[in-house]
Amino acid sequence: MVLFDTLQEQIDSVRLPLFAVTLTAAQVNTPLLAILHWHAFRRATQLVLPGIEIPPRPVPGSAVRLDAAWQSFETVDAILLDAAWQSGAWDVERVEQRGCNVTGASAAEALACRQAFGDYGEDMARDPQLLDDETDRGELMQLAARRGYMRWLFRPVKGGLWGTLNEPDDTLDVDGGRRPPCPVSPRPRRPEGRGRTVYRLGAVHRILLRR
Repeated sequence: MVLFDTLQEQIDSVRLPLFAVTLTAAQVNTPLLAILHWHAFRRATQLVLPGIEIPPRPVPGSAVRLDAAWQSFETVDAILLDAAWQSGAWDVERVEQRGCNVTGASAAEALACRQAFGDYGEDMARDPQLLDDETDRGELMQLAARRGYMRWLFRPVKGGLWGTLNEPDDTLDVDGGRRPPCPVSPRPRRPEGRGRTVYRLGAVHRILLRR
């Protein structure tokens, strides 16, 4: 499974800068849900009304289902690290969450679970957050609510919004990407099955002088 190639195909097709990429896994060897969050605004309608300005709306994200078999969360870690490295991201965030259908789970945990699978509640009806897809997100979300899930996030420089910031990073190529392989190795899951892990990818190998 090569997530980076899938992302590039989507970027070439949509032709908009990416803000972030998230990927969620409910349980081992279940379909992976990747969501591409675009940074752009478009008019929701071509209708023109004299004297009335119709504001543009954010472009909905794209949901992509990845069906390749996998047997460990470390495998998905490696896939994300490879994609983030080649995309020029400065870090990858991995969040391990318990199921939100357990005793003591908070409303914030339930909201995080829904959003990890692209369900934004009332905001979805008022302003769609995702393009129409066939990813069975609802079934995956219900499984995650019962048994827990993992979510990864990174912000690409290549093909993304973040290349405009000109942050110092000696590992980036001219186009904002990096050549494989990724030198950062996956880390084991947390013993308690909950928490946040951040992989740092970028690096500066020179002395930076303040102006």
